[in-house]
Amino acid sequence: MKTRITELFGIQHPIIQGGMHYVGLAELAAAVSNAGGLGIITGLTQKTPELLAKEIARCREMTDKPFGVNLTFLPTVSSPDYPGYIQAIIEGGVKAVETAGNNPQKWLPVLKEHGIKVIHKCTSVRHALKAEAIGCDAVSVDGFECGGHPGEDDVPNFILLPRAAEELKIPFVASGGMADGRSLVAALALGAEGMNMGTRFIATKEAPVHEKVKQAIVAASELDTRLVMRPLRNTERVLNNAAVERLLAKEKSLGAELKFEDIIEEVAGVYPRIMQNGDMDAGAWSCGMVAGLIHDVPSCQELIDRIMWEADQLIRQRLAGMAG
Repeated sequence: MKTRITELFGIQHPIIQGGMHYVGLAELAAAVSNAGGLGIITGLTQKTPELLAKEIARCREMTDKPFGVNLTFLPTVSSPDYPGYIQAIIEGGVKAVETAGNNPQKWLPVLKEHGIKVIHKCTSVRHALKAEAIGCDAVSVDGFECGGHPGEDDVPNFILLPRAAEELKIPFVASGGMADGRSLVAALALGAEGMNMGTRFIATKEAPVHEKVKQAIVAASELDTRLVMRPLRNTERVLNNAAVERLLAKEKSLGAELKFEDIIEEVAGVYPRIMQNGDMDAGAWSCGMVAGLIHDVPSCQELIDRIMWEADQLIRQRLAGMAG
């Protein structure tokens, strides 16, 4: 399948693996890229630029296909060493960067200078237009369904994607609620040039997370996620668990008095305990409503092959038959 996204990133299929904390390691990125998609290493999971350089090299040993690095620009007091991370990306020969969080404008010139394509994650059309204006090559449009941070507008993809198609000139992919061939065909019909999957790729054989995490996603329905940190305007969609219930109780009891410090035990530094150790109630962790569509744990190759087969069948048979 050829779209502007496959052409832009030099990949076989218009499927991107989103950056995910303590999930986007070399094993997963390489497996997705080897299967014809665009695998993504999560930059800030690596504590230093030197560790990111090693992770890029490790991925390079496992695939000769294009892969990218996610860089989330955080509004923090003690900022990560972004120049160092970008240097590691450049020296590692990476040609795709997924940016997220704050505006990446100040970092674009050096990335462009080295021929690196930038796709920025956006939760609204206005942010996508800004990304286009500052020179991003593509955007990932994240609907309200998505795991992680869906923004504060609460617009689902059935509205957000066609709105993006009306306004944008650069290509975009659909993110949030993407799981299978139906998702891909729907995204294409709504104006996207491909799709970004996060939660679906956690439930794969190569995802370097505890088996309990994968099975929690398989067991979950579309009703099992919760929105936390809404009062702080830092909304995150997470899978419900005991820690999330505690967090929501604090939000309810404290109301307008809520501060980040009140919930820090449930959200800060919990990912290694969950993803690596399988301590499923250690804290809140990002998960999309798409968990309701995830019923197995295939390899990345099996998953992507199945998605593309389903998409082909839908387009050539079901939709073509209706048109006839």
